[in-house]
Amino acid sequence: MTFTGWPAEALDFYEQLEADNSRTFWQAHKDRYEASVRAPMERLLAELEPEFGPGKVFRPNRDVRFSADKSPYKTHIGAHLESGGYIQLSADGLACGNGLYQLAPDQLERYRAAVAEDVTGAELERVIARVEREGPRVVGRDSLKSAPRGYPKDHPRIALLRHKGLVAWQEWEPAKWLGTRAAYTRITGFLHASRPLRDWLDDHVGPSGLPAR
Repeated sequence: MTFTGWPAEALDFYEQLEADNSRTFWQAHKDRYEASVRAPMERLLAELEPEFGPGKVFRPNRDVRFSADKSPYKTHIGAHLESGGYIQLSADGLACGNGLYQLAPDQLERYRAAVAEDVTGAELERVIARVEREGPRVVGRDSLKSAPRGYPKDHPRIALLRHKGLVAWQEWEPAKWLGTRAAYTRITGFLHASRPLRDWLDDHVGPSGLPAR
């Protein structure tokens, strides 16, 4: 089936889940989640796969083992694309991301070396400017407050060097177009616009070679 957006029922479901994040509510309304939230996401991923690769829907349960918040369910649905890209729907609307959210130690070392080097660092600055002209914001994650060890505080790209993750991000508030084919157009537009950032990260950082935690 063709992806035609999410019905208003999807946002209503998450508004109600935020108010009653309990197993009782989830079990009573799981069919709404499957039909109005998950099924449209799976249709979207199927359509994106030929160009952007396979996608995976994240499980709705929260990992509460190390969290003070013991709410059992996520108040959004998220999906990850194998070739890069993240899609999220919640009561707040639609959001998309692309990049490397959390750099492993070996990735962080390669990232900083590439940012510090004049040619590749200047290339990243141009890539960020290009992406942001298209609409997404490029934001750092888990950034240091000072210069990382081994790098001067007055480095021309010190702001980029402080980051431990780098992503393109774009959000849209709830609107009628979310329930139409326009949602597909906005998501693919974001993925195309953010691709240069992902390409730079793939070329100069790449995957981690460390064992998974």
